[in-house]
Amino acid sequence: MDISHCDPKGLIHESYRMEGITASECRSIFLDWALSLPEGVDTRDAIEVLIVHLSSRFPGHPMTAVLEEGSVEMRAPKRRGGWRSRPRG
Repeated sequence: MDISHCDPKGLIHESYRMEGITASECRSIFLDWALSLPEGVDTRDAIEVLIVHLSSRFPGHPMTAVLEEGSVEMRAPKRRGGWRSRPRG
């Protein structure tokens, strides 16, 4: 997958250019990025491409940590709760 498909609005790329950006601001940008991905782009794959292309160049940047957290969260199994977890009968 090409990096331009992973970050079509350039939100993640621009976050790396912002001096003094905080982890909280990076999480907000990450959420905007995730909500704006085009249909058909797999979020997990896009995160992995961004990590490969950007985090190696900016290892101490807060967005790198956010991307890595997002990658772990996307791989973790989700617990289903509510009515779906109740026995049917």
